[in-house]
Amino acid sequence: RESALLELSRKRDSIPDLAPLLWNSFGTVAALLQEIVQIYPCIHPPVLSTRARFLQASIPLYLYPFLHTSSRTRPFEYLRLTSLGVIGALVKADDREVITFLLHTEIIPLCLRIMETGSELSKTVATFILQKILLDETGLAYICQTYERFAHVGAILNKMVQFLSREMSARLLKPVVRCYTRLADNPRARQALVTTLPEALRDDTFQEVMQQDSSIRAWLQQLRNTLDPAGSQLQQQQQPNASAAAAVAAAVNNALPGSGLYSASS
Repeated sequence: RESALLELSRKRDSIPDLAPLLWNSFGTVAALLQEIVQIYPCIHPPVLSTRARFLQASIPLYLYPFLHTSSRTRPFEYLRLTSLGVIGALVKADDREVITFLLHTEIIPLCLRIMETGSELSKTVATFILQKILLDETGLAYICQTYERFAHVGAILNKMVQFLSREMSARLLKPVVRCYTRLADNPRARQALVTTLPEALRDDTFQEVMQQDSSIRAWLQQLRNTLDPAGSQLQQQQQPNASAAAAVAAAVNNALPGSGLYSASS
């Protein structure tokens, strides 16, 4: 790649249309972005000083076609990971402007799709991006604004827990638990999680992983403590012959009016 870039720099004067040719060629922009982003860890402090212009140019949108791919071959997986890495570097800065930009794009459904079907590493990065979006107040409110959005996120997280119960991974479990913990900060989402939280997060399924990583144990314990009081309160309010799941589903359905999934206007 270094040799290719050097050769291109030598041709810039002899080929007047080199810039538009490169911009419209397949994969070139992504490769150039990767070269740029690789430098940031070497900067002290490692910050994206051009983040605002990066977003104003909508550069992340050029990476989305790579996130849409479903091929499991190694080249396509590398493309997905590189693209996710760029988005992950953006959200890592905890910048409200970045979150607002991403919420007006299709990044959430793209991440949920990768969380469901990607490799373990792709799942981990995609879940980290979702976690960082949820940690922002705007992101949490956006996902919990409608029942459909919350239900979609909840369903994918549930599948992640099922996957992790078979394929133990502390690296992947940590952002999954953090996503649940953050969702529980929303009153309406907390009501739903009382009955929809996977059983594997209530019992000792991940005991071995928690012994290896104390932070996972702490976050999971916080999640359980948050949900237990709410669960007791809901049970006291329900009729003896009422189904807990049906009651919570109805309550959440009323609290979170269905107004579409991830439309930018919502």
